[in-house]
Amino acid sequence: MSKHQGSCHCGRVQFEVDTDLAMTARCNCSMCRRKGAVMSMVDADAFKLLSGEQDLGLYQFHTNVAKHYFCKHCGVYTHHRPRRTPEKYAFNVGCLDDVDVFALQPKVLDGASMD
Repeated sequence: MSKHQGSCHCGRVQFEVDTDLAMTARCNCSMCRRKGAVMSMVDADAFKLLSGEQDLGLYQFHTNVAKHYFCKHCGVYTHHRPRRTPEKYAFNVGCLDDVDVFALQPKVLDGASMD
């Protein structure tokens, strides 16, 4: 496990995550298919929002359990609380400063089949 710094495009929302990025994924649900982000998930104590809480927008749909956060200024999705595991954080690996998402081989999650 190692700490990674991440941010939205404009830098207002900044976070830190402690992860080994052993598993990355893309999801085919209606939301994730459109945003196209490579994501990873950690326990809540491994994710820390450093700044920009007031700059976050919240988007919820379908069951309104999952909480998808994005910067209200630049529009970049930074993280979310998943519907199936709301005690965890999933985050946009593309927001990490020191990770090349194009070098990863994320698996595809079948979120489209969840009711």
